[in-house]
Amino acid sequence: MERASSKLMPVLEICVDSVASAIAAEQGGAQRVELCDYLAGGGTTPSAGMIEVVRQSISIALHVLIRPCRGDFLYSDAEFDVMKKDIALCRKLGVNGVVIGALTKDGSIDKASTAELIAHAGPMSITFHRAFDFCVDPLKGLDDLLKLGVNRLLTSGQQETALQGAALIRELHEKAAGKMIIMPGGGVTPANLQNLISITGVREVHASVRTSVESDMQFRKDYPLISSYKQLSEFEQLVADESQVRALRKAFKV
Repeated sequence: MERASSKLMPVLEICVDSVASAIAAEQGGAQRVELCDYLAGGGTTPSAGMIEVVRQSISIALHVLIRPCRGDFLYSDAEFDVMKKDIALCRKLGVNGVVIGALTKDGSIDKASTAELIAHAGPMSITFHRAFDFCVDPLKGLDDLLKLGVNRLLTSGQQETALQGAALIRELHEKAAGKMIIMPGGGVTPANLQNLISITGVREVHASVRTSVESDMQFRKDYPLISSYKQLSEFEQLVADESQVRALRKAFKV
């Protein structure tokens, strides 16, 4: 098990969603990246191709987010099957760790499902992600994760930013007592990092620190938009409507 210690060098993990970002993170001095897709939705599992090329492109540690869809963290049996297969793929591709998280309907840590995912991960490091920030009782949640043998907890302290949640992060760090790494994430910037570390006492942090990069595309049209963006809460999904599919089929007269 990875253990937290004041004697360890600080570890910077950068959340990325592309090969270019992963390379930039390594060149900037990060010791680890968390690779995701769809960061606008809080992150989902990246493609096999993305994982493989990122693994080939960087020498630092690579952790991969295992999250089959955006929204809350209550998953169906089919979604768990997807997660287990993605974990197996990560192991084959030389990934160092996976980032997982699941809750029950009542907002508790889904211990049974989490234990099953950990078992599928084999020797890879386990980070429990910010599903934790949606659990009903953070101290009970911490105890559950410690019993499960999770290596690391990524959390904003159940607030919008880690700095806002710093008091809880410090409490979690102290209660973990070196048995699990507590890693703040959420709104971490160069301007607030030292303050965050000073308050919490942690030695690992998670940040995205992205900037806008202009495309090289010369021919540009203002329309049509490819994405049909709609603001969704964390507790709803857009799912194919069987009745509308049938209506479309009927309209085709086939």
